Order: sequence, then structure tokens, then C-alpha cells
Amino acid sequence: MIVAPIGASAVLVFAIPTSPLSQPWPVIGGNVISALVGVAVAAVVGEPVVASALAVSLGLAAMSFTRSLHPPGGAIALTAVIGGPSITALGFEFPFIPVALNAAILVAMGIGFHKLSRRQYPHFPTPAPTNTHLTADVPSQLRVGIQEADVDAVLSRLGETLDIDRGDLNRLLREVSLQASIRSHGPLLCSDIMSRDVVSIHRSAQTNDARALMLRHNLLILPVVDEAGRLAGTVGFREVAMADKYIERSISPAAVASPHDEALGLLPVLTDGQTHAVVIVDADREIVGLVTQTDLLAAVADAAADRFRRAPGPIFYDDGVTSSD
Repeated sequence: MIVAPIGASAVLVFAIPTSPLSQPWPVIGGNVISALVGVAVAAVVGEPVVASALAVSLGLAAMSFTRSLHPPGGAIALTAVIGGPSITALGFEFPFIPVALNAAILVAMGIGFHKLSRRQYPHFPTPAPTNTHLTADVPSQLRVGIQEADVDAVLSRLGETLDIDRGDLNRLLREVSLQASIRSHGPLLCSDIMSRDVVSIHRSAQTNDARALMLRHNLLILPVVDEAGRLAGTVGFREVAMADKYIERSISPAAVASPHDEALGLLPVLTDGQTHAVVIVDADREIVGLVTQTDLLAAVADAAADRFRRAPGPIFYDDGVTSSD
């Protein structure tokens, strides 16, 4: 009832749950398909050495074709050929009991284990950003920095196959690029650039009051506070336009940060095409400030200008004069 290669599957499921090779379909499908291939080859080819080679290679091809690539599947196919009389006697029962049964139990245990340890399994790649304005433009966060085409070009040049989802790799590289930008520009905190005189509204307020506040202060977003003065969410122009008499039912979850967070770390949030501002709160979720897209853009522009001013090398003017100052 126990298949030895499932031990290798357990290493993948418990140790690297984000790997494409560790997901439920490869674990169950890859092992079962390889077992089917191995049993079929063993039934047709009598020579063990030839049957072993064919079982493993055809199992690999079948897993690749069905997008269920799972390394222990090769060992399962080999086991079906050289596992001995007990496995031979099982015939086409072997791929289902014990292989499918072992794989299904392993996946169920993996889901339970990672749920208890608060890790995601099965792993779902981060969805690519989309244009929320329903136009043909590429989302703003994909117009600059690392592009998917850059990742594809480098992978093609290296000629390597990496054990990581393409979307996860792209996200990882973007986060690394952002972290490098934060480090190179020095510590710029949310408290350095945030607005401190924040206009907010109580959650029991009427829609007309919210609309009047937004028009008077030229706001795109309005933080909402509860009875204790703590942040309850936000309302924007869209919510106010579609709300009934009170804003209570139109409150959306707020994007929040701490005054001590890196300001450039807000870039992914403020460039998602939906969020116009991040509410800065203290440990008690009381509002202490607000960072808008304009605030962050001004800070980035100032940092870039400062970096340009400190850059060595000559500056060329329109009249042909060159200065090393």
C-alpha cells in the first residue's frame, strides 16, 4: 500500500510548495500517468532494461504533454517495470491503488499542513495587472521597469529551465528592482511626504455631505472613520456617485501603511490603476496622514532630480557650451 517514490513527492509538497512541480495536478496526475505508462510498457516489452528506459522516457513525454511534470513520476514508471511480482500481479490496478491513493492522501496532508503553517498551497501565481479603465493601454505599472519580454529574452539567452512559475519570476524581479530603487534613493519614509491635515468623514454621514466635501477639497478619495475615530475604510467618487442616502454601504477597504514604512514601497499600490491614495495610520488605526499618487510622484521626481544633479560628467547646453559643473 506504500509506494517508495511518494517519499520524493513529499519533499516537493512540504519543502517547496510554490514550485510548479509540487502542485496537486502534477503530484496526482504525474504519478498516475507515469504509472499507467509503466504498466503498459511492462505488458508489451519483455526485456527489463529496454522496458525501463521506455517507461521512464515515455512517462516523461506523457507528463510534459499533460502539463503534469513531476520528477518522482519517473521513479513511479520505473517501479511499474522492475517493482517485482507483487506489482506485476496488480497490473493496471497499480496506478490507482496504491499510486493514486498515496498521491491523493499526500496532497490532502499538504493542504492541511500548509494551512496550519499559514502558507499557500496549492500555489496560485499572482495575476498579471490589468487595465481597469477598459482601454487598449497597457497597465501603468507594466509600462516601465522590467517587462515580460525582458524575462523571456533572458531565459531564452540562458537556455535554462527554472523551477518557478513565469508570473512569479516576473513579480520577483519587479520586487527586487523596487527594493534596489528604495536602497539607492535612501530612506524616504511615508512620514516625510504624507499630508497631515487629512479630511475625513464619519461612516454614518450622508452621501450629499461626502460629495460636498470631495468637491470643496478637490479630493478623489475620502477616508471614513468609525465611532472611535479609527479608520473604517474609504469612499471615492465612483462610490459616492452610486451610493444611496448614506455612505455606510459604499465603504471600501482602505490601502494603509505606517508612517515608518518606505514611501517608495507604496509604488505597487498606487500604480495598480485603482488606488488613488494610501491612508497612513498608527498602531490604533487612527489616521495620521495620507499619501496620494501626486505626493509619491513629487517625491520620486525630486529624488531623480537630486540624483541627476549629483551625477558626474559634463552637461551639454543648447548653445554648444559644455560644463563639468
